[in-house]
Amino acid sequence: MPALLQAEGLACGVDEAGRGPLAGPVVAAAVILDPRRPIADLDDSKKLGAARRLRLADEIRSQALAWAVAEASVDEIDRLNILQASLLAMQRAVSGLIDRYGVLPAQILVDGAHCPGFAVPAQAVIGGDGRIGQIAAASILAKTVRDAGMQALHAAHPQYGFDRHKGYPTPAHLRALLAYGPCPAHRRSFAPVARLLPP
Repeated sequence: MPALLQAEGLACGVDEAGRGPLAGPVVAAAVILDPRRPIADLDDSKKLGAARRLRLADEIRSQALAWAVAEASVDEIDRLNILQASLLAMQRAVSGLIDRYGVLPAQILVDGAHCPGFAVPAQAVIGGDGRIGQIAAASILAKTVRDAGMQALHAAHPQYGFDRHKGYPTPAHLRALLAYGPCPAHRRSFAPVARLLPP
């Protein structure tokens, strides 16, 4: 596979993980890669196995110029809707990156069709996590952090199998929802959960 493109200048890649699940927060990451320390094999996190994602996440944390991860909670998802909560998590990730490192990127590249407001020029890039290294790195950090959070939720609520499906609406998850009802980690605004709530 050819190497992903690296955006010119001090570009920050931004991506989120967890828009589709029925449970857990949506997590976003912002990453500025170091051109002097390239990271091989970056790709859309969904195309990578779990072990490879974790290895790359460690490399990103140790070799990137700057990185940050943030989230929007289940309550915020239910209050704002999942798109607006995702954009909020992205804004928080970029703010965290600036606060932590004191670095203001020259441009921000966001995976997908929607771009939140930032203080610097920003561009939405459809399929960016498979095309641009900075966005791929952000997708890997967001995915690994969210997966770890879902493992923690599994420890608190093992009956739902969060360790396996990470909150996505798999048949096993839907069966568990029917059997046990929603837990506090479930997104009550999502139809499969809302249908099980008392009127």
